[in-house]
Amino acid sequence: MDTMTLWHITPWEFAALAAAALLVGFSKTAVSGANTVSLAIFAAVLPARASTGVLLPILIVGDVLAVLTYRRHAHWPTLWKLFPAVAAGVVVGTVFLLWADDAMVRTSIGAILLLMAGVTVWRRRKADAEAGGEPESVATRTGRIKARSYGVLGGFTTMVANAGGPVMSMYLLSAGFRKLGFLGTSAFFFLIVNVSKVPFSVGLGLIDGHSLLLDAALAAFVLPGALLGRWAVNRINQRLFEQLVIAATVLGGLQLLLR
Repeated sequence: MDTMTLWHITPWEFAALAAAALLVGFSKTAVSGANTVSLAIFAAVLPARASTGVLLPILIVGDVLAVLTYRRHAHWPTLWKLFPAVAAGVVVGTVFLLWADDAMVRTSIGAILLLMAGVTVWRRRKADAEAGGEPESVATRTGRIKARSYGVLGGFTTMVANAGGPVMSMYLLSAGFRKLGFLGTSAFFFLIVNVSKVPFSVGLGLIDGHSLLLDAALAAFVLPGALLGRWAVNRINQRLFEQLVIAATVLGGLQLLLR
């Protein structure tokens, strides 16, 4: 890791990172996928590879706050179906990071995000999700295959660029999750997945003592973002919620492709 960069950021750069940390908290409790903007800010201020190691602990803080907020709404059958595929995706992403350059990483993730957004919009036009009932993810053979496919993509993108949020957002929307079930399931999903990524990131040299000191300074900004998100989510109806998630995903994909 480029520790000199971490130690010599300017006040304006720290302010940008603090705003990004606040947005992480907001995205974890309100609009999942919006933290792709945080990813872009971290990558702009810090070296691209180093930024993923600095951002990961910030995401974990947000995940803990989201779990505390929405723990009663998680759908565990879906989570158990996803975890094996996600683990495979994390391993593939780790191997990919060993040889891929920044440009290849950005292009790959951006293309995946735009593809997932397009597929989700197409599926939502075919049929609106019904309230209640068993999510498609565990109800049919096709749903189980889809869960595994999205799981691998989610594990890959979260390991490579901490960009698994939009992929899993597209999966949960397409599977028919309502707002609170969406937030509760994704909260537990990302807490478990992000914690499991820590050893890989340490092994790749993306997390060290210097990066953790910067994380300690930034973590305080996650809480007000989470509180703001908890306040906002009660004022966002289901349709607007889905539109915001898809819009955040498209913007994240475009910024990765156009950088």
